[in-house]
Amino acid sequence: GDQVGFAFSEDLTMENMMQAAHAAAAIANDKNARVKAKAIGEIRPRNLYPIGELATTSDLSKKLAFINEANTAAKAYSPKIIRVTCGFNDEVKYLAYANSDGVSWQDMQPLFLFNTSCIAEDGTQRQTGYEAGGGRIGLEYFSKKRNAAMIAKEAARLAVLNLSAQDAEAGPQTVVLGNADSGILLHEAVGHGLEADFNYKKLANYSGRVGQKVASELCTIVDEGTFENMRGTINVDDEGNPPAATTLIENGILRGYMNDRISAKQMGVPNTGNGRREAYNYAPMPRMTNTYMLAGKSDPEEIIKSVERGIYAKRFSGGSVDITKGDFNFAVTESYLIENGKITAPLKGVTLIGNGPDVMTKVTMVGNDLKFTDGGWTCGKSGQSVPVGMGIPTVKVSEITVGGTKTRKA
Repeated sequence: GDQVGFAFSEDLTMENMMQAAHAAAAIANDKNARVKAKAIGEIRPRNLYPIGELATTSDLSKKLAFINEANTAAKAYSPKIIRVTCGFNDEVKYLAYANSDGVSWQDMQPLFLFNTSCIAEDGTQRQTGYEAGGGRIGLEYFSKKRNAAMIAKEAARLAVLNLSAQDAEAGPQTVVLGNADSGILLHEAVGHGLEADFNYKKLANYSGRVGQKVASELCTIVDEGTFENMRGTINVDDEGNPPAATTLIENGILRGYMNDRISAKQMGVPNTGNGRREAYNYAPMPRMTNTYMLAGKSDPEEIIKSVERGIYAKRFSGGSVDITKGDFNFAVTESYLIENGKITAPLKGVTLIGNGPDVMTKVTMVGNDLKFTDGGWTCGKSGQSVPVGMGIPTVKVSEITVGGTKTRKA
């Protein structure tokens, strides 16, 4: 049935584990269920996060060297940088799983993030900049992708840039979303509405709309947990299913949802391998892995040239989202004015306000420059947090409401 029973034990004795099993069965309380446990056979999932040098076991002096490198680079960027803070976060999760279908597996999930934040000062004004990089990867990140100095310089650049930023005009405007980091808007305002539990309960805008047009024909959205070393990648989901490349929206047509075991059963569809949870003491639910929009055919420069006046939104921070309806309010941390087809003055105080499904219908150009985020995005849902990745090419939206401190010119 639809009733799910969940219980856990922190004591791995047979007695306590059996008590947890009986408690979960009592909660589910399905008198018609006839389940016979199958013999356990271990699956060996492919390793999607090969590690060169695991950060958690590396010498502390190496980590301090990366921090010193970042600190020196950020301070050398500009005399306006007055404070630099660097963070080195790394962990490894060891997981073991078995179910009554006879499936068992083990996994080691590394996670690494290096971040730098800077404060720039000019007279009485102060601004901040932040940059991070990492994934399910080891210290080889610094040689294969970006070194610590590159991350620090980017944080310093953003802090100094914002010192010269102008106030943004408020009101509906044409908005060009930059590639990579704008994927957070796609993830939060659209992706959550495509998780199957919301749709089975008919709580999302996309409920019952499979096969219908829900976005511009330029939009194809995929969730894929199989990219090597990416933050949202998983060797296997928390229910023993391999991750997949799941097409959610194809050329504007809704094709399906992200499922876990129970929602796939309820909806009579294949399991997509999206059953995830924060830890053993949480129940799995449909969650995103690496969610992205496929590249289009437009040159990013041509997209900018097509805008007479508008906003170029490149980086985002926090915001608020009604994840079932898709209503959003996002703060933009790096944005620029577009005038006569050219990016001009940097802006501050920009927020984007709207509805994700509505914005998807207003996409008029999609760039050929798909890029994935390289930072430390973590997704929250129902009190659980899991690491995720996201990507998007440059995208032109004909109209989004922009929050700002200036009245828009007629």
